Amino acid sequence: MRSTLFSTAGAVRILTSGQGISPPELGERRFLHPGPLRWLRALGWAVALFFLAAFSSLPLTEILGHLLPPTGAWKFAASLIGALAALALYALAVWLAEGRKPAEIALKPLLPELGIGLLIGAAMFAAVMAIMVGFDLYDIRSLGAAPVWTAAGRAVQSGVVEELMIRAILLRLVWRAFGPWIAFAVSAALFGFGHIANPDATVFAAICIALEAGIMLGAFYALTGRVWVSIGVHAAWNFTQGYLYGAAVSGGDFGPAVASSTARPGFPEWLTGGAFGPEASLPALVVCTTVGLVVMALAWRAGHLSKPA
Repeated sequence: MRSTLFSTAGAVRILTSGQGISPPELGERRFLHPGPLRWLRALGWAVALFFLAAFSSLPLTEILGHLLPPTGAWKFAASLIGALAALALYALAVWLAEGRKPAEIALKPLLPELGIGLLIGAAMFAAVMAIMVGFDLYDIRSLGAAPVWTAAGRAVQSGVVEELMIRAILLRLVWRAFGPWIAFAVSAALFGFGHIANPDATVFAAICIALEAGIMLGAFYALTGRVWVSIGVHAAWNFTQGYLYGAAVSGGDFGPAVASSTARPGFPEWLTGGAFGPEASLPALVVCTTVGLVVMALAWRAGHLSKPA
C-alpha cells in the first residue's frame, strides 16, 4: 500500500511540476448558490459561458487576421490574442457571476503544467505513429523546413478555446448539476460528435475522439483542478499531428508541414483513420484511452470524482 501511494504521489508531482492538485471548483456562490433549481441554473450558465467563449475568440481572431499584415507570424499573433481574450472574458464572467477567481485557469501553475501537457501530447502522438509505422500502416515522407506559424496558431486556438469550452465550462457545470459521471459522458459525447461535420468524418471517428479526448482531457482537469495540462496535451497533439508529421487533423489540413504522413492503401479505415487522420484509428484509441483511464484512476484515488452535495 505504501509503495502504491508513493507512486501515485510521485506521478501527480511530476504531472503538475510540483504545483499540487485540488478538486475542480464547480461554483458555490451567487448564480450557483445552493438552493432550488441549481441544476437548471448551472445548465443555463453553461450555455451562456459556452457561447461567450466561442464568440469572444473566433470572431476576434478573424477580424485581427484581416486587419494585421498577411504574414504567418501576425496570423499566429491573431490566434494568440483571440485565445487570451476568451480566457480573460471567462475569468471576468466567473468573477462576476460566481463570486470567485477561477482556479481552473490560475496563473501560477500555467507554465509548468502547460509544459508538461505539451510533452505528453507530443509523446502520445509520436507513440501512435510509431505503432502505425511499425505495422506498415502509414507512410511518412520528409518535406524539409516549413513555416511554423499557421500550425502553431491553429494549435493554440484549438487547445485553449476548445478546452475552455468543453472542460472548464461544459464538464464543470454539468458536473455541478448532475455529478461527474454524467458530466464526463455528456462532454465527451458532445466533443466527439461535434466533429461529425468535419471532412471525411465517420461515426467511428466521432466515437474515437469522444473516448480518446473526452476521457483523457477531462481526466487531466479532474485530477489537477485546472485546464492547463489539458490545453497543453490538446495543442501539442494537434501540432505534432499536423506540422511535424503532416497528417490530417480531424479531416482538415493544418497548413505547411515538415513531413507528409498518409495511410497506406488496402487497410481498413478503423485501423488507420483513413482520410480523417490518425486520431480516428485503433492505435490512437488504445493509446489515448489508456492514458485517460490511468489519469482517471489517479483522480479517483485523490477523491476528486465524488458527486457534489
